[in-house]
Amino acid sequence: MIYIFRFYQWVIAGPIILVLTIITSLTCLAAAAFGCQRWAGYYPPRLWARCVCLLWFVRVKVTGRENIDRRKAYVFVANHQGAFDIWAIYGYLNHPFKWLMKKSLEKIFLVGQACKTIGHVFVDDSNIHGIKETIADAQKTLSGNMSLMIFPEGTRSHDGKMGPFKRGAFLLAAEFRLPVVPVTIEGAFKAMPRNTYNVTPTTVHITIHKPYFPDERGFNTKTLMADCRREINSALDPEHQD
Repeated sequence: MIYIFRFYQWVIAGPIILVLTIITSLTCLAAAAFGCQRWAGYYPPRLWARCVCLLWFVRVKVTGRENIDRRKAYVFVANHQGAFDIWAIYGYLNHPFKWLMKKSLEKIFLVGQACKTIGHVFVDDSNIHGIKETIADAQKTLSGNMSLMIFPEGTRSHDGKMGPFKRGAFLLAAEFRLPVVPVTIEGAFKAMPRNTYNVTPTTVHITIHKPYFPDERGFNTKTLMADCRREINSALDPEHQD
């Protein structure tokens, strides 16, 4: 049975997804050129992500949507188990946001240009100038009541467990005084771990936790980071918990 699915994945679903990716990127570029950047940054990628999950037989279940208000902006912070984190969040979070993305992803043909055009924020933390540029880009994005989605680990997990968090996401939240929402993703490691491109049909569970709101002094970023990590960890399967 697995050989039949591998044939389907690479010979049928793979090429369809490649074509859908190109079409989605071109649609985003065209819509942004006509001034529809906000629409282009949400609806075409959302449909693309859902198609990817459906074509590869990965179901997504979301709990906790009642914890957030669609009309408000947040900084979402999530664990990063694998590539399906991106498709699951983009397709099923149902809340407009921009990604904080690695600078290297800007080089991906068509996709990188589309992401830049529709307002995703690329981070270059290799030097002080890069960090200041990231803050400036984030400020432009967040000024339009737009949320930001960040993987504070900075990279995909090697074993499904969370790696160390970087403080950048929490510093941004403190800088712009936005509520921070921890998000747990469980199942993406099984769907596609970082050491393979083969997909395993499964269910990805997304848990949206209650936001942390800044007080009159803002956030204590060290405490906030620890609290968010604890919340995310609490909804992981026992085998992936710290």
